[in-house]
Amino acid sequence: MAHSRREFLQLSSAAALGLAAYRIPPYYRIPERDAPPLNDPKFKELAMRALDAAKSAGAEYSDVRISQNRNQAIQAREHRVQALNDSETFGFGVRVLVRGAWGFAASRDLSPDEMVRVARQAVAQAEANRAVLERPVVLAPVTPTANGTWRIPVESDPFDVPVEEKVALLLDANAAALNVKGAKFVTSAMFFLREEKTLATSDGTYVVQTIFRAQPRMNVTAVAPDFSDFQSIQSNDIAPRGLGYEHVRDSKLVENATRWATEAVEKLSAKSVEVGRYDLVLHPTHLWLTVHESIAHPTELDRAMGYEANYAGTSFVSPPEKMLGKFRYGPDIMNIQGDRVQQGSLSACGWDDEGVVPETFLIIKKGIVNDYQTTREQAPWLDWWYKKQGKGTHSHGCSYSQSWEDIQFQRMPNVSLLPGEKEQSYEDIIAATDRGIAIMGDGSFSIDQQRYNAQFGGQLFYEIKGGKIVGMLKDVAYQMRTPDFWNSMDMIGGKKSYFMGGAFNDGKGQPSQSNAVSHGCVPSRFRNINVINTGRKA
Repeated sequence: MAHSRREFLQLSSAAALGLAAYRIPPYYRIPERDAPPLNDPKFKELAMRALDAAKSAGAEYSDVRISQNRNQAIQAREHRVQALNDSETFGFGVRVLVRGAWGFAASRDLSPDEMVRVARQAVAQAEANRAVLERPVVLAPVTPTANGTWRIPVESDPFDVPVEEKVALLLDANAAALNVKGAKFVTSAMFFLREEKTLATSDGTYVVQTIFRAQPRMNVTAVAPDFSDFQSIQSNDIAPRGLGYEHVRDSKLVENATRWATEAVEKLSAKSVEVGRYDLVLHPTHLWLTVHESIAHPTELDRAMGYEANYAGTSFVSPPEKMLGKFRYGPDIMNIQGDRVQQGSLSACGWDDEGVVPETFLIIKKGIVNDYQTTREQAPWLDWWYKKQGKGTHSHGCSYSQSWEDIQFQRMPNVSLLPGEKEQSYEDIIAATDRGIAIMGDGSFSIDQQRYNAQFGGQLFYEIKGGKIVGMLKDVAYQMRTPDFWNSMDMIGGKKSYFMGGAFNDGKGQPSQSNAVSHGCVPSRFRNINVINTGRKA
């Protein structure tokens, strides 16, 4: 049985000038899938056939992933639909380990003979890869799951909701934003993913899981009457989530559109910031991106070991033997957690793509580097550290592949700044700040290839004097050296102020792959940070 279907629908603004004229032609509708559900016994038979073929060809370890992945993106601008893309792909990949070397092959043809052919091809690839093998791959042990199922709990499958309903919501939200005087341009969008995948390994794991992701968003641009300035606001307080269509409904795009448009208009008359050093009070809608770039990426073990460099560089948190248990990343109140279990998070799963049940672990413990993100291949690299801690050597469950046709490798789990013991809010931290700037929402940023020197912007900036907000600012960006910045943190919020931001598409690898990841954090204060003015002209 062969299954591969990719269907794309793109509607130009000329073809769709409003909801009244917008209808999905019958030949564009996504048909009911003709593939059996992934828990069908036929898939297990096929997977076992591939595992047997790999073993007979010489593999000491093998795994098979069968995946059906559907993506949908709907974009609107002002009163028209700009684009609608709906794609689905279905196939399988086989990864093998032969005398310490990896091999991988994939196909969209799920037939018994093709399973055997692809498994043998993966073994042949591994044999060829041994020519450049520096050291044999050794896998950390895993407790196999013989027959497991897991599904993100959703109230509404996004793909069961009519496209017409989704378009109507976007156009209504755009109209609400444009009703605000000064708001001239607005774009809105929805992105959805449903991935159904089966994993079988020669260790005895056989699991089936279903993952959903949803991201609604808007961007409103206000233009000054004399065209001397324009300012934009993104819907950063609505983050992507590992949820269903209920996340879109709960985001209340229409209701919030007026607020976002009003904020964009207010930025036009905001005071341009004076350069200097300020105490920064960073809202979680902003801080999640700083966590992502300056903590999550540099604590990926392959980057720290120098094995990942082509896509966004290596890491200053290196070498591990000089960092683990020694390097002070931040103050004692700083605890950074890795996990793939938070409800609604983008990285949540029942098993990673090696069949490992993800665990919660501390990457930074009381300000000190305590661990790295690992896979089964990577965990033995830190065997010395785990033995020193009296712990067993095992993967943290950070293996992931974006689709059946890509090989899995180390990808970021949720990486989060944990709340402090004292229950205090964003407003409480502002009230305790004499002279500073409060920042909300993520903006443009730049960071070097070792994640050491960086510059971050934002969406909304407010001047703080005497513990009070005294006005809006614009043209704000702050500069940082990662360890200096995090060690300047002296206040953090409590549990009630915790918020998860996230990235729907985080790239890594060559060829590149995309991963979705959430970052929880709390409002925090950073002392004496250098602020520059991005609006100044030479």
